[in-house]
Amino acid sequence: MYDMSLEIRNFKQEDMPLLREFYQVVTKDRKVVFWWVGPEGNWANVFCAFDNGKMVAKGQVEVINNIHDGSPKESRHSIYFNLKTLPEREEDFEVINLLYERVYARGLELKQQLSSSYQTNLCFGNFATEVSNNSYFVEEKGFKPLNTLYTMERNLQEPIEASNLPLENVSWQFWKMDSLEEEKQYLEVESQIWPDTALGLQKLHEYKRNPSWTSIPVRDNGKIIASAMAWQEEDMGVIEDVFVIENWRKLGIAKFLLTTGLTYLKEIGLDRASLMVDTENENALNLYRSVGFHVVEEERRYFITLD
Repeated sequence: MYDMSLEIRNFKQEDMPLLREFYQVVTKDRKVVFWWVGPEGNWANVFCAFDNGKMVAKGQVEVINNIHDGSPKESRHSIYFNLKTLPEREEDFEVINLLYERVYARGLELKQQLSSSYQTNLCFGNFATEVSNNSYFVEEKGFKPLNTLYTMERNLQEPIEASNLPLENVSWQFWKMDSLEEEKQYLEVESQIWPDTALGLQKLHEYKRNPSWTSIPVRDNGKIIASAMAWQEEDMGVIEDVFVIENWRKLGIAKFLLTTGLTYLKEIGLDRASLMVDTENENALNLYRSVGFHVVEEERRYFITLD
């Protein structure tokens, strides 16, 4: 029977103190994948459950990969959600299910904004230690394994081995992509590297809003042949979207990008840096370990086809 003391609605500005309290309890003494609510324009995608005025659960949903027409037919849009409860409510399936229904319905609305030429995956990702949350969506909602990622970290107080570009006729720079034309130039190259999970303009803008964001492209005669991004999240540096186009691989460019990104993050005053990598990508794992990264967490991602 529906608990009449339970209220589920979109997040509001007045909920911020309750959200901070909720976050502190949910993340105390344990690692969880927790999404912050973002700017007010995102709150249509954020749903909260309140019991007698106390926030007991939060769910939110976001388009992560928007596949554009002309991409390979097997490509799929990706919409991710994140749903968390207070520790004592992890087995409260009534709350979880009611909140998931709101998240799922919003996912269907977001899907209508995407190209109908491609199917859409509804996905979530949690650390492997979040057993209850993972089990519920797999066993009760039919989610299937998608992939597994390692979070890797690097102590920036340890020496960073200098690495120079191994080629004479290429150049690099810190690049802010100030114009839409520059953003599209970057995204066109990036989408060729990962056609199934292209970054897209919306996600690029999200990355650029992070403090100290920069990209580090390498160019051959003005053409982007490799790139990486770096920024700050709270007290942690982040390195993301590292790629080298196929004809330029195994020449040391990726190592140069990583050491340049690490040096940049250290110079802006950060002590640690992190990145994520597919657990099955042995080449990338070996590369990241070679510049000082080590595995700290394993995140498991799951999906269903959003109908």
